[in-house]
Amino acid sequence: MQFDFSRLAVADRYKLMSASITPRPIAWVTSLSKAGIRNAAPYSFFNMMSAEPPLVALGLMRRPDGAYKDTCANILETGEFVVNLVAEADLDAMNFTCIDAPPGIDELHAGAIETVASIDVAPPRIVSAPVSMECRLKHRIDVSDASTVVLGEVTVFHIDDRFVDGERLHVDAAAMGLVARMHGAGWYARRPNMVRRDRPAWADFCEQAR
Repeated sequence: MQFDFSRLAVADRYKLMSASITPRPIAWVTSLSKAGIRNAAPYSFFNMMSAEPPLVALGLMRRPDGAYKDTCANILETGEFVVNLVAEADLDAMNFTCIDAPPGIDELHAGAIETVASIDVAPPRIVSAPVSMECRLKHRIDVSDASTVVLGEVTVFHIDDRFVDGERLHVDAAAMGLVARMHGAGWYARRPNMVRRDRPAWADFCEQAR
């Protein structure tokens, strides 16, 4: 079955894409308004884009009237944000922060989510997150009246000591127990079964083909 996206309603495109492109990592974004009001919200239109410079991308949907939501407004106003990754133990706290609160509400306070000061940016990071990335806005793309994409440059990377070998920089990703976004509304993936395949080498392939 095929679909001509130019003829499909936005909601239907969203349904097909979000249910198929899975699992998606979750950026639990903390930001701060110019007035100093904190905000926290999860976004699964998120991923690493580059290591030089170290960039992450966020796809931020707007309100039905085209207005920016708090996270996007804060990032565009201040140029700063923190991406916190979500461990299974934080699933309920993260889910709370996607509540349909009115603008200007501090979800961190409402959800009793503990934070600590960042090093390079004003927004705080979430204490329980196994990984937090302090970011500065690198580029914005207003792709439509419904969506804005921001690229953030990671300036400081925090990872819980339990999950990293500081000498080899080996990260025990499985031990972090991160959750990811899955298909329909409310569904998440946790502790997935994993398989490993080493990257093939052309020289080995040629040798085996002789």
